[in-house]
Amino acid sequence: MENLPSGERYLYQLFSLIEDGYLTVTNPNGRVFNFGRPDSKPHLHLTIRDQRTYDRILTFASLGFGEAYMDGWWDEADDNLVELIGLFYRNRVYSKASQKLTAPLALKIITQRLKTVPLLIQNSRKNVQYHYDLGNDFYQLFLDPTLTYSCGYQLRSTDDLETMQHQKYEVICRKLALKPGESLIDIGCGWGGMLIYAAQHYGVSGVGVTLSPAQAELAQERIAKHGLTDRIKIEVLDYREVSGQYDKFVSIGMFEHVGKGNFATFMEKARDLLKPHGTGLLHTIVTESSENIGPWMDKYIFPGGYIPQLHEISREMRIAKLSIAHCENLKPHYAETLKRWCENFIANREAIAALSPRYNQRFQRMWRLYLQSSEASFRYGSVHVYQVLFFRDKQWTLEIPLPGFLSAVDQETRESPSPRPLFPSVSVGSSHGTQN
Repeated sequence: MENLPSGERYLYQLFSLIEDGYLTVTNPNGRVFNFGRPDSKPHLHLTIRDQRTYDRILTFASLGFGEAYMDGWWDEADDNLVELIGLFYRNRVYSKASQKLTAPLALKIITQRLKTVPLLIQNSRKNVQYHYDLGNDFYQLFLDPTLTYSCGYQLRSTDDLETMQHQKYEVICRKLALKPGESLIDIGCGWGGMLIYAAQHYGVSGVGVTLSPAQAELAQERIAKHGLTDRIKIEVLDYREVSGQYDKFVSIGMFEHVGKGNFATFMEKARDLLKPHGTGLLHTIVTESSENIGPWMDKYIFPGGYIPQLHEISREMRIAKLSIAHCENLKPHYAETLKRWCENFIANREAIAALSPRYNQRFQRMWRLYLQSSEASFRYGSVHVYQVLFFRDKQWTLEIPLPGFLSAVDQETRESPSPRPLFPSVSVGSSHGTQN
């Protein structure tokens, strides 16, 4: 490899770390290179079509790797990006590459962060709208009918997305011990799926908060369709602008947008929004390494995002006098959720392209890389997702049946003759108890 260009030589030096699995690389000149053990699976084939791929990776690391894929400069033969990226995780190719920080990459990272740091409300609003205002029609083509854009809860391998999301909502409702007549605040409510489920099945009223006007508009339409406008409302606000007090608090898949500098502010707001001795649940992605969202994801998918470590969450909760009662890791559930999202995305690629010229081939390659690399992160990397149940103040009454809620959901699901309906609706004196 001594006579190869420096960028190509650098990439192959990284690939020489591969021991678990087997990778064949065909370069733009048709030369073939093999890495790993032929008797080890998976067997993957990386085809590099454009010589500029190597220098882009040499200069911009994972950012260059992602941009080169978006531009069609390289592909895995079977479009199996999950296993390709998983191969890099298992053999520490990614961690080795992340140690190389070039001046051009550092400049791009700093410039991007200065534009998107979510300390200011206007930055948080721009960051959220960049991703979530892509269009409701777009999200409806790969999410389930509940329009839930967060980790589902799989109990059986045959569970479809809608079943997984209903099971997730049911687990959260039981952890919160929701009761008819209680009030629930949902920070980062998306298209209202959690509030609709909780109102239908547990008889609560609630307020949902989002920074995306497109989400809020469709959420309100969905709430009206279910006859719940008298009990659920959606507000376009930053969490720092929310007021009032509620019996229960929930935030699902929103904390990753808060930013490290705002962790204390978020926990203090969660405490203020809860009535004395109220109960809350934080559902968030967590990392166990120093590697975070990455420059490619920060630039193209979630600007301003920051994935917390679990100890950062627990420390800020303790300072805010929020007492942690239960913590559960849903890591494998998110891998399965992302797998189904990507399958739907690929199956509907023509319908997505027909929505708008912006959803062109480069955009679709970007999203396939996002969905498959995220699945690989949960399947093989150091990324996890936790549900943290907490109480306001240090004393709580031990009334929530923690040992029973998961086994009860599992038992009901196993005894059900079909995946739906899984859970009974709560009658609250109206016809609101239809299945979501």
